[in-house]
Amino acid sequence: QVQLVESGGGLVQAGGSLRLSCAASGRASSNYAMGWFRQAPGKEREFVVAISYNGGSSYYADSVKGRFTISRDNDKNTVHLQMNSLKPEDTAVYYCAASNLMVPQISLYDYWGQGTQVTVSS
Repeated sequence: QVQLVESGGGLVQAGGSLRLSCAASGRASSNYAMGWFRQAPGKEREFVVAISYNGGSSYYADSVKGRFTISRDNDKNTVHLQMNSLKPEDTAVYYCAASNLMVPQISLYDYWGQGTQVTVSS
């Protein structure tokens, strides 16, 4: 079992930045690919970005490419999401999740954090 704890959400003006963090624990937690997803009110949860188990590759949704950067530190069992040039449409609850594969499909992620709110004002 893998436990995920997120932090770093908050309020920011458009054009600003936030850095989200996800701390993982549990047996073999560093062997999982990690992903970030987000869900805005009244909308379905959507894929943001994923990173391979060793941090060697990543895959971004088109909506955040060039603005968001994912990274992981397996020595510390943490994954981060640096969000720059934030837009009001980025407002959502952001979740980190663990999967056996680096994929965008929600159904393939086995473990989820509690979510952290990101609000971007115009």
